[in-house]
Amino acid sequence: MSGSSVARPAPVDAELRRSIAATLLPGFVGTTLPAWLESRLRAGLGGVCLFGQNIASPEQLRALTDAIRAANPDAVIAIDEEGGDVTRLHYATGSPFPGNAVLGRLDDTALTERVGREVGEELRRAGVTLDFAPDVDINSDPDNPVIGVRSFGTSPELVARHAAAWTRGLQSAGVAAAAKHFPGHGDTAADSHLELPVVDVPAALLRERELAPFRAAVAAGVRAVMTSHLLLPQLDPDLPATMSPTILAMLRDELGFDGVIVTDALDMHGASGDRGIPEAAVLALAAGCDLLCLGTENTDAQLQSIEDAIAAAVATARLTPARLTEAAHRVHTLSATVASSKSPADTPSTDGGIEDAMGVAEVVKAFEVGERGRAWLGAHAGQVCSVVRVETVANIAVGVAPWGPFAAATADPAGPAAAAFAANPCVVLDAGTGRDLALDAAAPVVVVGKDLHRHAFARAAIDRLRAERADVLVVDMGWPAADRAYADIATFGASRLVGQALLELLGRGS
Repeated sequence: MSGSSVARPAPVDAELRRSIAATLLPGFVGTTLPAWLESRLRAGLGGVCLFGQNIASPEQLRALTDAIRAANPDAVIAIDEEGGDVTRLHYATGSPFPGNAVLGRLDDTALTERVGREVGEELRRAGVTLDFAPDVDINSDPDNPVIGVRSFGTSPELVARHAAAWTRGLQSAGVAAAAKHFPGHGDTAADSHLELPVVDVPAALLRERELAPFRAAVAAGVRAVMTSHLLLPQLDPDLPATMSPTILAMLRDELGFDGVIVTDALDMHGASGDRGIPEAAVLALAAGCDLLCLGTENTDAQLQSIEDAIAAAVATARLTPARLTEAAHRVHTLSATVASSKSPADTPSTDGGIEDAMGVAEVVKAFEVGERGRAWLGAHAGQVCSVVRVETVANIAVGVAPWGPFAAATADPAGPAAAAFAANPCVVLDAGTGRDLALDAAAPVVVVGKDLHRHAFARAAIDRLRAERADVLVVDMGWPAADRAYADIATFGASRLVGQALLELLGRGS
């Protein structure tokens, strides 16, 4: 032997390597299956997570999912389709579904189940097998920057019954649901994409409040549960929920869940910001997670480093082969269960499909119109308006999908929304906009934004407009402040469908 030696990782037997691969769920760049990802799928990769950037058309999406399945028939094909502000299928045009907060305000569980089924049938036709929905967080904090209108509401009982209904609807279409974000991401003003949120509540309150919707989803037969990257110091002062055996034991032992525990994306700061994705993957598996959502733009080299870290953890007894075998078995069982299920979506649709799930008139019933809003509608409904579009930095879950009435204009360039903006183009207001908005003095003003109370520049501009003129209507399409100071009309959602409903209201009045 030569005098110098290089330490090499111990060889890993093929069965263990395949079990490791089965726990991984990467994203990728592009609209076709990359060669490296196809190779890993043939070697037993657990699945693929699709994002808006991977979707160009329904036909392209089905060709992509067919290619994934051809490489590995057992692969999980996952997506984040919540049927509202967070949409991947309709990332280019905005969602034709209302979103959870609107459904919660209407409080018709039969309607919620129907919407869940319509979403599921669309996903089934696209070849998707696992949907990271419904979001069953209770939006306890109106300043929450990442949940908001993704939640059904603020009441544990209301969120629980709609969590169960949406789960039943989605899974009746032959697509597995993943209730999220366990044990509840609603009581925080921090975004786990960017930092590690802290929810400092006792276990008793968590059981009474946050766990209620998960309990209902489990009772409804939900096949997966997604964890959250947040710290609950009164339960585990050291590790976020995704990596905490103590917290995940509540899901298994107290709620009786025996399906797949899937992590939220491990590239989020709350998971890997100070430890890296490979170590986050090891800790999540050790805590009891089965399927590791890795992120949006993973690479072959990155997956190799994650697999090597997991193999090293087995070699040093931080993980056992039995834990990996258990996780892989749950993932394969999930895939087999979905593959064997039947759905109306397996045959061509003979009805109106998603457009028939609910109409704009029903969505308008969920809006909250305050005294200012009623007065404005009485005086100005149907008039050509100056529109101020307030643009804030969207959270990563929502991304840059078109929203509200602007999504309606994007989806139908020849339609009434586009015509309305063409008559008087909107002015964009963001954090860098100056004081002069150059508005038509003769046209009433409609200010449209999301979570307006959380942004100082938006509050200042609205205060200034209100001081200068009496014909200003403020529409908040996010989750408004409790006092509704910056929400003459609150729509509790900004999907394309909700935007169409808003245009209907502004055109005809109350």
